[in-house]
Amino acid sequence: MTDTRITRRAALMAAGAIGAWAASPARALLRSTDATASPDLDALVSRMTIEEKAGQLTLNAAAWAGSAATALNPPSAGATFTEQLAQVRAGHLTGVFNGNGAEMSRQMQLAAIKQSRLKIPLIFAADIIHGFRTIFPVPLGEAASWDPELAERTARIAAVEAAAAGIDWTFAPMVDIARDQRWGRGVEGAGEDVWLGKMFAAARVKGFQGDKLTAADAVMACMKHFAAYGAAEAGLDYSTVDVSERTLRDVYLPPFKTGLDAGALSVMAAFNELSGIPATANDWLMRTVLRDEWKFDGIVVSDYTGDEELIAHGVAKDGRDAARLAFLAGVDMSMQSGLYMQHLPGLVAAGEVPMARVDESVRRVLAVKARLGLFDDPFRRIDPRREKTRVLTPAHRKVAREAAVKSAVLLKNEGNLLPLPKSGKRIALIGPFAEGKHDLVGPWCVYGDDAQAVDLATGLRAKGATITVTQGCAPEEAIAGGIEAAVAAARAADVVVLAVGEHTGMSGEAQARASIALPDPQLALAEAVAGTGKPIVVVLKNGRALELAGAIANAPAILVTWFLGSETGNAIADLLFGDASPSGRLPVSFPHATGQQPYYYAHKPTGRPNPPGAPQAYKAHFRGILNDALYPFGHGLTYGQIGYSALQLGGGRLPANGQLAVQATLTNNGARAAEEVVQLYIRDRVASVTRPVRQLVNFRRVALAPGASQQVRFTITPQDLAFIGRDLKSVVEPGTFDVWIAPSAEAEGVHGTFELG
Repeated sequence: MTDTRITRRAALMAAGAIGAWAASPARALLRSTDATASPDLDALVSRMTIEEKAGQLTLNAAAWAGSAATALNPPSAGATFTEQLAQVRAGHLTGVFNGNGAEMSRQMQLAAIKQSRLKIPLIFAADIIHGFRTIFPVPLGEAASWDPELAERTARIAAVEAAAAGIDWTFAPMVDIARDQRWGRGVEGAGEDVWLGKMFAAARVKGFQGDKLTAADAVMACMKHFAAYGAAEAGLDYSTVDVSERTLRDVYLPPFKTGLDAGALSVMAAFNELSGIPATANDWLMRTVLRDEWKFDGIVVSDYTGDEELIAHGVAKDGRDAARLAFLAGVDMSMQSGLYMQHLPGLVAAGEVPMARVDESVRRVLAVKARLGLFDDPFRRIDPRREKTRVLTPAHRKVAREAAVKSAVLLKNEGNLLPLPKSGKRIALIGPFAEGKHDLVGPWCVYGDDAQAVDLATGLRAKGATITVTQGCAPEEAIAGGIEAAVAAARAADVVVLAVGEHTGMSGEAQARASIALPDPQLALAEAVAGTGKPIVVVLKNGRALELAGAIANAPAILVTWFLGSETGNAIADLLFGDASPSGRLPVSFPHATGQQPYYYAHKPTGRPNPPGAPQAYKAHFRGILNDALYPFGHGLTYGQIGYSALQLGGGRLPANGQLAVQATLTNNGARAAEEVVQLYIRDRVASVTRPVRQLVNFRRVALAPGASQQVRFTITPQDLAFIGRDLKSVVEPGTFDVWIAPSAEAEGVHGTFELG
């Protein structure tokens, strides 16, 4: 068993190691933070054996890890911490991920800089997806805030907490566009839209990396999964992706490019194949696009055993072949499979992999470590004292509460049922997510847990509300007598808050759903409670857009709360009782039925679009429903009443090298203050390539007091109208464009047209 105590002797050893490191030849060679292949990098690479080079390209799950990390990413069979220390001493490991904090990192880094031949520092990575110890809304939920500046702040806090625990590198943000809500990993991204995805990609990279990557509170971001992972057939995780290069460049690649332009220094290869070539073996993706076109100088890492999975894909005959294919395609670092360590030396000796290519990848890895400041101070992010004092601070929890409030989306509020009064009303809180330390922080959370989070019942009680709590059913199973108890509670109350949705295990990696409706026991509970005739506020917990039907869809008020993290209960209570006004907007479209998937607002019109009105024969729609959303992308209500008027389009003409100012007047006709998310959409009426029926090109958050009006102005440039043309190059074509300033992708708002050229 590993001794986790920090002894006086260990502290002195660390101090001695730092002193020894100051005079290390490796440190002298690589003190520069310049990422280019400098003579200093070459000098260090020239001293390395092929086994040491392969070691710098090998990253494994930490053997000494917490229970959550082990469950999500188990280390290789038989791996122990002692064995990993031996690999470090031999120079056969570049670092580990999802380890157990600063003390683990300290012991491993000591072994690297005191006992390995070349004393090259390790890099420590982790899945910091939506917070470290302070947990923020899941990324899809945070995208519903439509507030990239907020996402930058939450990523900054996550970096501060993670870096204090010895972490240099996070496998985030995920920037996959997800347009099929059956896919479970959509919970990790920013939804269905390219523009919104680009804004959140840049914000999260900036937040993680901070102002200076060498800072002790900065962690390196990783853009994943490259590329088009979110386009898996039928929303089935790991499944085939077959999209045109035009769609790839128009939809799936732009968020990656934006994140790299924001400074991200690492990219993770996707699990999926892309039009017949698995991404991990796709040299066109990794070398032509990433290196040659985009001039990316950082590192590419495989996903967990992604290189080994080339065998199951059917493009590699064995592990040796898989290592060769992945490496020559441009994957610098192998995660978890161990294939590079096992096979690169032999592949080089056989002449199947050029040593020059190995040296290129090793230089890139060393350059990234230098840019992280590890060659100046390998212990800059390893501090057990900071690890304890920088996490879950009041300031961090305050931001978590703000993020949770801004991420919730009010879909419906008939008769102004919300906000609820804090007194004078008996509230029956019913449902599987009404109470308890479970399903709060959400999926793919390695270091935070529900024990430090606030549940819904606790949040409501903190407001002084009079509530009764009844579970009614489990998330996916009925409870004996549960419905009867829930009906009795509803009858004794003035209003019902019905907490239903998905549990944590229903979203995330490998959690594709054939149906995105609520489980049958929850639907039965909702119907029984609705039968009492009491007004119902539905509070949805979800990691994707859902199919809403029956008593759920018919409830007078529906609040989408995703998985909101550490301050879940407090934030929902703030909204239900009116201490905060809802301002979130959907980053994904809620369909009428699962069978519409994939459904997204920016679809093409087809040659037979259904005209306005009821479904018509031989037009594009499913039987009985229109080809639209139940609740469209961008939809969300406030406690105000916002009206749109007075569209102005300047002269109505956008010069080819100029810009066009468009504006509208917003008025809050309600009695409560509100924050409106004003959205700007365009449509290219006639183009050489078919274009979406609408396309988001900008948005703005506007605060409006009761009775107040404000002009909201946007500027459109020709670049906003660019698309991938017939020659697969970006093009802007003259013509007529529709423009909307509207509250959602399917709302009229105010609408006009302008000419380009």
